[in-house]
Amino acid sequence: MLYNSAQDWQQAPHKRVALFGMSGLGKTYLSDMLRATGDWFHYSVDFRIGTRYMGEHIVDNFKREAMRNDFLAGLLKSDSIYIASNISFENLAPLSTYLGKPGNPDKGGIPFDEYVTRQRQHRAAEISALRDTAHFAQKAQDIYGYAHFVCDTSGSICEVIEGDDDPVMADLAATALPVWIRGSAAHTDELVARFAAAPKPMYYREDFLREKWAQYLSERGITEEQVDPDDFILWGYRELLEHRLPRYAALARHGVTVEADEVRHIRDAADFTDLIATAIDRSA
Repeated sequence: MLYNSAQDWQQAPHKRVALFGMSGLGKTYLSDMLRATGDWFHYSVDFRIGTRYMGEHIVDNFKREAMRNDFLAGLLKSDSIYIASNISFENLAPLSTYLGKPGNPDKGGIPFDEYVTRQRQHRAAEISALRDTAHFAQKAQDIYGYAHFVCDTSGSICEVIEGDDDPVMADLAATALPVWIRGSAAHTDELVARFAAAPKPMYYREDFLREKWAQYLSERGITEEQVDPDDFILWGYRELLEHRLPRYAALARHGVTVEADEVRHIRDAADFTDLIATAIDRSA
C-alpha cells in the first residue's frame, strides 16, 4: 500500500485515496466534503466517463430524440440550436439516460442488443477514466496546488477489474490508497429505494447481464418486448448487490476497508483522516 502505517498516512504531505463501493454508501458525500475544505482535489470517474469518453454518445442520443420533432429537427439541421449534456458530479442523469433500460419501447425501453452495445461502450470508457487517475492526481498537485487527492470511483469498478494482477488496479493502487466503503445487508432496502428514486448509471459484466436477462424472461414467461424496463432495472440492481460483494472484497486486498456506518459519522476532513488511519491499523 502507499501508506505502510497509520503514522505514515497521518504524516503524509500529500494524501491520495480512491473510494469504491456501491453507489449510495458515501463515496460522493465524502468527496464533496473533502473538496469543500479547499485542500482536496475531487476526481469523479463517472463525470470523466460522461464527459471525456461518452459525451459524444450522450449528445448524439439527445439529437436523435430532437430529430423526431419536426420543429426541433429544422432548428438542429440549420444549426439554430445547440444541444449539450449538463452532467455534473451530483447529476449523472445524462449518462444514465443514455445507458437506458432494456425492454418494451412503449415504456421507455431500448432493444436488448442496443443495451449491450452501450454497456460495452461504458466498459471501455470506465477503464480509460480509471487509467486517467494518475494523470489527474499529478495535475491536481502540479497545476492547481492541491495538497490532497480523492478519486470518487464508479460503483462498477469491480466489474471492469480482472483479478489481482489487473494492470488497471495496479496503476490505481500505485496512485492512491483504495478504500472500500462496505455496506451490510441492512443497507440493501435503503440502496434500492435510493436507486429507484434517482437511478445511477448501471454497468453489468456482459456474461452476468446475459445470464440475468435470460433468467428474468424465463421466470416471468415473457418476451423481450414485454419486459417492463423499470421493473427489470430494479430487479437487476438487487441482483448486482449480492454479485458485487466478493468482487469488492477482492479489490479491498489492495487497500483498506471502512464500514458505511462509520462513514455516516464523518463530519470533516479530520474525521476522515482519523478513520483512514484506523482502517490502516486494522488491515495490519
